Amino acid sequence: MSWQTRQRRKRGQASGWPTVATAAAWFVACTAVTVVATGADRPQQVRRAAPPPTRWDKSTAGTFFDDAFSVLEGRRPAFETTAAQAGTPPNRPGEPSDSGAGFRWSTLVSEETLTDEVKDMKAVVAAASAKASDFKGGGYDEAREAFSTIALAFGVIAAYDQDVRWKRDAAAARDLFARVGFNCKVGTDQSLAETKARLEDLASLLDGGSPRGQPERDDDFRWSQVAARPALMARLGAAEESVGAGMASAGDFARQLERIVHDAEIMAAIGEVIQQPDFEYHDDDAYRGHASAMRDAALRIRDACRRKDYEAARTAAGDLTKSCAACHGEYRG
Repeated sequence: MSWQTRQRRKRGQASGWPTVATAAAWFVACTAVTVVATGADRPQQVRRAAPPPTRWDKSTAGTFFDDAFSVLEGRRPAFETTAAQAGTPPNRPGEPSDSGAGFRWSTLVSEETLTDEVKDMKAVVAAASAKASDFKGGGYDEAREAFSTIALAFGVIAAYDQDVRWKRDAAAARDLFARVGFNCKVGTDQSLAETKARLEDLASLLDGGSPRGQPERDDDFRWSQVAARPALMARLGAAEESVGAGMASAGDFARQLERIVHDAEIMAAIGEVIQQPDFEYHDDDAYRGHASAMRDAALRIRDACRRKDYEAARTAAGDLTKSCAACHGEYRG
């Protein structure tokens, strides 16, 4: 054995860290093991591609330890991580989004936020349609934006990965409120009458009942049918403004934590939805990158609020603003 080889072995033994030689021995030792178990927890048996050598020649005999386990120190690392432990986080910025069956909406938005959003938007619609003159004079546009957000909330509830309020009626409610949202592009007697009918449906849902109206849709559901992108952009703008106001000072942040969390989760949900098929620009990599960056920044704001970490929340809010500005610089509407 050469002097260099002896020194490498001494350093490996002294530090407890494996050298190239010990790593090779570890590989040989590990791959030679056959695990036997019974029952449901039986590990998958790994077959060797070739049998281990039975003897070493003179040129390699001094390179490996006879027993690597007698040299290595500490516990063997656990490389296994179960899917339940790892979870399924949202896609990274720029990656395609897939909010189909099995998507974990609960990682983006809570049941409480969805319920409160429906209640808040109901109040907006009620105010916008209280008088026919107000509705026809511009209130229909406020109703359109509110109904679009309500439809989105029920769309998320229908696909939610947990049992939440209104889930049984969510798909029907989603389609009803999506339709009235599209019809409120104009302020007419017809759109006002439909608005009043949907307000009654909302009242019934909030009282524990079901919507009285029946949706009309023969084709398969697609997220682009929930709302027009401009209406969702208007809700995003209001949420961004609300979050920005909460970041004005540490005192404002502390006083508005709940509101900031609510708006951050709504932004995260919208950021996910607008990447779905048939939405304008959904197949544009740059657009999906901006939407994903906004969604992830909104989630960081939410998480910072839960920790009551003002500086982290403010940093995330700055990133969210940058992602929105970059998107608006390339896309409109």
